Order: sequence, then C-alpha cells, then structure tokens
Amino acid sequence: MPGHDIITIGASAGGVEVLIALIGGLPSDLPASLFVVLHFPPTARSVLPQILERTTRMPVGTAIDGEPIERGRVYIAPVDNHLMLDDGFVRVVRTAKENGHRPAVDPLFRTAAAAYGSRVVGVVLSGTRDCGTAGLLEIKRRGGIAVVQDPKDALFPEMPQSALDNVPVDHCVPLARLPPLLADLVQQRAGEAPAQAESPHSLVGEKVEAPESEFTCPDCGGNLVRNGDGPMLSFRCKVGHRYTPEGLENEQAEALEAALWVALRTIEDSAALARRMATRAAERNQTYMVAHFEEKVRQAEERGALVRRALLGVSEGNGVSGSQRGRRSSPRLKG
Repeated sequence: MPGHDIITIGASAGGVEVLIALIGGLPSDLPASLFVVLHFPPTARSVLPQILERTTRMPVGTAIDGEPIERGRVYIAPVDNHLMLDDGFVRVVRTAKENGHRPAVDPLFRTAAAAYGSRVVGVVLSGTRDCGTAGLLEIKRRGGIAVVQDPKDALFPEMPQSALDNVPVDHCVPLARLPPLLADLVQQRAGEAPAQAESPHSLVGEKVEAPESEFTCPDCGGNLVRNGDGPMLSFRCKVGHRYTPEGLENEQAEALEAALWVALRTIEDSAALARRMATRAAERNQTYMVAHFEEKVRQAEERGALVRRALLGVSEGNGVSGSQRGRRSSPRLKG
C-alpha cells in the first residue's frame, strides 16, 4: 500500500509567502508529488514557479496538460486554467470558473480525490472566501487527509477557517509545523479508500441532472442546479460554473455592481444629452422645450443619485474603501 504521496495545496491572498516557507521547508527527496493552485487574475503573469525554484532542490514548473505525474516534483497551476489530476497524469484545462476563479482550488482537490483516494493529502492555506472547502471535504470522503493552516497563523484566515467549520480536519497547525507534518504523512501508509457508489465529478463536460434552483449563473445567465445540502450546499450551471453559497453571493454582488455602473453611465449620458437639447431649445426661444428638457435633467439627476447610493451600499458590503469607490468604474479583481 503506497503512502500519502499526492499532496494538493490551495492558497489565495497571502499565499505566496506561505508557499515559499512551505515548499522551502520540505526535504528535497520527498517521495511525493506536489500540486499547487494559487489564485491569480486571468491577465496576470505568474512567476510563482521561478520564486519557488529558489526555495527547493525539487523540480518546480508550470503544469502541462498530459504530462506524467512523478514523485519529487512540484506542479503549479497555470494562469487562467484549472489544474486537475487523472490516473497517472496531469490535466490542464480551461473550463468554466469555480467561485469566480480559474484556476480554482476545488477542481484540483476533487479530481485528486477521485483518482487517488486515500493517498491524497489536501492542504488549505491563507486566503479569502471559502475556496477549497468543498474539495477538501471530497478528499475526506475518499479517505484522504485534510490539513489546514491555523487561521490564527494565516495572513488571510477565511479559507482555512471555512475548512475548519465544514470539514472534519485531521490536522490544523501553524505554518512552521506544516513541512515536518507533510514529510511525516508521506511516510505513513494510506488506508483503504471507502467504497464510492459513483464518481463525484468528471473532469470536463459533466452532465447536470439535479433540480434547478431559483438562481441564475452570474457568469453566463444560465439556470443553476443545487448540489448537496447543509453547510456544503453548492450550485452549478449547465456549462460548468460552480459556486458555494458564499461564492455565489460574492459573484452576485459583483454582477450587481457592474450593472449599476452601466446604469449610472447611461443615466449620466441621458442627462448630458437633455442639457444639450435644453441649451439648443433656449437658443431658439422654444420655452416649452426648454422646460421639457430641464425636467428630464432633473429626473436623471434624481435617478443618478439613487444609483450612486446603491453603489455605495454594494461597495461597502464588498469591503471597498471610499477612495476606491471614487475612482473605480469597473468590477474589482477578486483575490
């Protein structure tokens, strides 16, 4: 029986610093394969492989679709692609975002659990929101080991805290204790994976056969179906976008904010046009038309004030400062 030789790691905000310490603290001859997902904006250029190469003698590189899984290597998820595992090789696919992220932590955890069962160790590090929680629960269901960075030790505690709140975690330790813990777990024999009636999720093209919810997908507008129940309730649309309740709430807020900015711009354009028409009417001594267009300006300004107040509320709900609200004209990048 092999050991826990498939180590999957998920991080978001504050994750670079944690990964440097974690990977750098592992022995260079670790008999395991490591897979790392760190959230990046789709337009970013990731230098994480180069950064981590300086901390370890293990080979570190951006994962390539179809490459074989080898022990003693660190595979990094590419920007704007999901990193997934199959039996013996890596999958890198640009499928639908999950909780607004691509790469996302849950697809890596979920597919690792399906392919390797009890051999998998899932590690949730510093980050915001609840990414990684659903995937870590799947690892536990398949007999794997769940490891979480102590939230009190994390720069951003939301991701590890969510995992602790919803998953029967095996180990919750500060960063300094993670490398020796993982080195010890790799040496332990993996137990028999519990029997599964069906595969939890396919890699791509998964068919949805569940009751539709009353919600629509913030990314594509399609109907969302509900999966599971209780704290790990999740939603998925037909093309593959996935959300936890917290992720769906955040994406809905972002979609609402984007729509409000469009509405405000349209209202202000309408007011500007009405002012111009009022000026033109005045030049022609068309008193009735001047009053007509001035009334349109007044109504537009009232509507604009309402939308601005709504934007203020949405921005405050998303934790955006007043200075950011004053200069932003598009939805913010997600961390």
